[in-house]
Amino acid sequence: METIKLRDDYIKLGQALKAAGLVENGVDAKFAVLDGLVKVNGHPEYQRGKKLYDGDEVTFEGTTIKIIK
Repeated sequence: METIKLRDDYIKLGQALKAAGLVENGVDAKFAVLDGLVKVNGHPEYQRGKKLYDGDEVTFEGTTIKIIK
């Protein structure tokens, strides 16, 4: 499991996908989210701008990212 350390109180879903290297750019993140391929805390998420906080987990293509403070 990879981790992303927060610099602020939250990170947006699209930014987290890019920071983890799971997508190359915002357009790829947008389509992955809109296609329902991304799960946040085990549930499909369809908003690229969803705010992720400490303890949230994102799953995409078999890779899980944990957000930590």
